[in-house]
Amino acid sequence: MKGNEKLLAVLNQLLADELTAINQYMVHSEMCDNWGYEKLHEAIEKQARDEMHHAEWLIRRVLFLEGTPVVSRLNPIRIGQSVSEMVSNDQEAELAAVRAYNDAIGLAHEVGDQAAVDLLIEILKMEEGHVDWAEMQRAQIEQMGLQNYLTNQTEGAAS
Repeated sequence: MKGNEKLLAVLNQLLADELTAINQYMVHSEMCDNWGYEKLHEAIEKQARDEMHHAEWLIRRVLFLEGTPVVSRLNPIRIGQSVSEMVSNDQEAELAAVRAYNDAIGLAHEVGDQAAVDLLIEILKMEEGHVDWAEMQRAQIEQMGLQNYLTNQTEGAAS
């Protein structure tokens, strides 16, 4: 089924966003693992896996619409040099994703592609969950202080 060219371009931009997020999150996850923050490592790695699913779903939709998935394009990756900077960078990326998915949903409605609308809404909900997670981390850092927060992220910390 031949898809709308403008929608295909937007889906490929979203794909670039997801591929960028995967890379950023994997680096952040491994940095946390290296520093001994096992809980953060696992949480950020899970988000990277979520983004991998998003990329996979977008690729499937582009292919269904007889487009060519562009997997060679990445946006600038913003690697944090501290846990606070990582959480902040990731939150900014997720907020941008929420805006992009909302815009894409509007376009998919405009061109009458309900299946794309449904897919984009599903991904949007997951991205909003990532924003909530980052907001919780920032609130915990602010409320308990960075040192206490980081102590709770180690493997030996109480769950």
